[in-house]
Amino acid sequence: RTVLLKPVSVCSCLLQDIASRRKDLIRNEFSETKALIEERENQTLKVIADEEKRVCNKFDFIYGVLGSKKNEIQSLRDQIEMALTEDDDVLFLKRAAALQRTLTKDAFVPAIEMDQNLIHSTYQSAINLKDIVKLAVTQCPEKTVEGTVSRGELAFSALALITSRGPLQPEGVRDCVVSMQGFFPTGLTLFSSADTAPTTGTVNAAAAAAAKELIDSFLKKSREELLQYAANITLDYNTAHNKVILSERYTKMSVSDTPLHYNHHPQRFTDCSQVLGFQCFKRGIHYWEVELQQNNFCGIGICYGSMARQGPESRLGRNSSSWCIEWFNSKISSWHNDVEKCLPSVKATKIGVLLHCEGGFVIFMAVGQKHNLIYKFKTQFTEALYPAFWVFSSGTVLSLC
Repeated sequence: RTVLLKPVSVCSCLLQDIASRRKDLIRNEFSETKALIEERENQTLKVIADEEKRVCNKFDFIYGVLGSKKNEIQSLRDQIEMALTEDDDVLFLKRAAALQRTLTKDAFVPAIEMDQNLIHSTYQSAINLKDIVKLAVTQCPEKTVEGTVSRGELAFSALALITSRGPLQPEGVRDCVVSMQGFFPTGLTLFSSADTAPTTGTVNAAAAAAAKELIDSFLKKSREELLQYAANITLDYNTAHNKVILSERYTKMSVSDTPLHYNHHPQRFTDCSQVLGFQCFKRGIHYWEVELQQNNFCGIGICYGSMARQGPESRLGRNSSSWCIEWFNSKISSWHNDVEKCLPSVKATKIGVLLHCEGGFVIFMAVGQKHNLIYKFKTQFTEALYPAFWVFSSGTVLSLC
């Protein structure tokens, strides 16, 4: 009996030893997974902290500019009061003439806020990571068909890709799905023999039909409904060409007959009399309106921030980075990538622009007209988009509503 029990005891010890080792390996794997997720969390929080610091630094800079402007105004006020107390008429006139030659410029105070696109993308990235982890840990155990990959393996593979990407990227999960090809072992495919991979033609046709339906749904909306997506647009002084006059709190633009000698800025247009909006959009639906006081030579559109600022390719619609409609004398055209398409004449004096970033389209509408569609562009936007404007003829005035 004793002889028989000894092998059982040895087997029991071996089993315990193997189980202990397996537990240690599993603990190490979970520890590594936790460390990866914590690292991801720290990266995300650092992005937000850096953005907060950037905004605070801007506030400090503007506070200093406004302090200097306050001192300048106070000094001018003291000079005026001193001139008013002058008894000698000749000295009074001299001081008054000197004060008239004193130039004062308004302090440029841009809108300062945290980058909402960045905040949203970091939050969405955290949600995507959570969903992938949840899929991996909550799925029921399932048999893997030979030559296929289970959902759990797919989820953990995606998690491994995401956590190895390094710095945070807004479209992390979507990029992972695209880059899964080549990740699976030889012989494994994403579809089992019982599944059927969708054909490219079917997917493209369905996507085109869905896009058309989405665009049509917005064309049917009333102006009141579109105003729910209203964006508050102001013009960016640092992009304005030297002959573009900005007024009414950077919401109105016109053309000067003489150069205005703006300060040099790398974002400023040097050849085309154009200006961009201060706000940019990478996600969501946005709508704004532009009033045309005289529409002889002007253009309204959108562009990437990377669009050229000098040379003929910096003109709206003459490159692959911008889309616009343009009034050239009595002719109306759409422009993109230096391709012009002539459009029917429109009598509207107010133009609505609807941008759908995820939908990949921008629509130009004649506000107040029964058949209000002027033109629509459909594409896949790859960068943040800025409202863009071209004014050329003297007397042409565009105003943001």
